[in-house]
Amino acid sequence: MLNSVPLWVVVLVAGLITLGETTLGIGLVLPGETVLIAAAMAVPDVPSAVLVTGVVAVAAMGGDSIGYTIGRKLGPRLRESRLIRRMGQDKWDDAARTLRRHGSWAVLCARFLPVVRTMTPAAAGASGLPLRRFLPAVVVGATAWATLHVAAGYLLREAAEKFEHTFGLLGWVLLGIGVVAGMIAWKVRRRRAEARRQEAREKVAALRE
Repeated sequence: MLNSVPLWVVVLVAGLITLGETTLGIGLVLPGETVLIAAAMAVPDVPSAVLVTGVVAVAAMGGDSIGYTIGRKLGPRLRESRLIRRMGQDKWDDAARTLRRHGSWAVLCARFLPVVRTMTPAAAGASGLPLRRFLPAVVVGATAWATLHVAAGYLLREAAEKFEHTFGLLGWVLLGIGVVAGMIAWKVRRRRAEARRQEAREKVAALRE
């Protein structure tokens, strides 16, 4: 199954998923790391892995740059947009505070944090972080992130081939169902936890009034 996937399909999927996942808002829908590792498992050799890593890194830089440009153009009023309210204004505020404290280091570290990395580029643009400080952090972070996950997927290839040989197509179907079920359960738990935090914040606000 892995050997049947053309390299151009792997490159296209990995690049588009990464661009979409790192663009403002889409990161809540697409689990970038999971998809990237799965795509990298279809990479046939080291030169191909290097190619995929380069494409993914450039796509990640592009996604971050789009978010930064949106934040730069809209400024602080982006916080009141429907998109940010859906993603969580508290997360936006956390990203803004972290940027004020750590600047470009926050951009670099956010690359490895789901959801946070989706917001941070736009928050960096809105907060006025200079492009000369934003871009180097994006380049280093995107390159390291791409290298880490493509390498992980490539190294898992042998284990995946053994799994396929042992369990066949049915094994992949069952594994896929298990992964989807796990993702749904994780999202449900996260929403419940967020609801509890929101309820706690409302109670605190009511007590202060």
